[in-house]
Amino acid sequence: MNARAAAIAGILLVGLAGGVVLFVAPRWYAPRAEAPAAASAPPAAVAQAPAAARKITATLFYVSEDGMTLVGAQREVPFGATAPEQARAIVEAQIASTPPLVSAVPAETKVRDVFVTERGDAFVDLSSELSTRHTGGSLDEILTVYTIVNALTVNLPAITRVQILIDGKEADTLAGHVDLRHPLAKSLEWVAHDTQ
Repeated sequence: MNARAAAIAGILLVGLAGGVVLFVAPRWYAPRAEAPAAASAPPAAVAQAPAAARKITATLFYVSEDGMTLVGAQREVPFGATAPEQARAIVEAQIASTPPLVSAVPAETKVRDVFVTERGDAFVDLSSELSTRHTGGSLDEILTVYTIVNALTVNLPAITRVQILIDGKEADTLAGHVDLRHPLAKSLEWVAHDTQ
């Protein structure tokens, strides 16, 4: 019994020593912080420190090399907590060119707002540059419109149709060819089958 009691006492002593090392050693072993500026920073500045931005992978659409169709490409897009926020992030990413790919939406276009109804209709309010900076022509107009419509309907199941607004107002057309007075459903007939 004495050997057994000694063994138990030894195990307890080793456990106690391990606990001391775990709880005391990090305080004296850790290197001292040498950044008093960070310690004196106001709490608001600490709270505003950039966190790793959450992203999703979305299929965006760009003009093909021959200018006759759209090609889909997988791109990372900032995460949006709600359908309108995610839709806005997708449209903003869609407007930006990703060389060598070119967006069908004029680069100067800004997203003013995005609304999504319970029926799945998205209303995308874009700045006037969508129309004033557009290259014109029926094919270019079709590619521009379906770049936006398809980017939202392909990536967001909550959105089934998209209506494009310009400067907060309904527009008859973008450049005289595609009727924008009603929400439009997805149309992949203008998308080439190979994606990048």
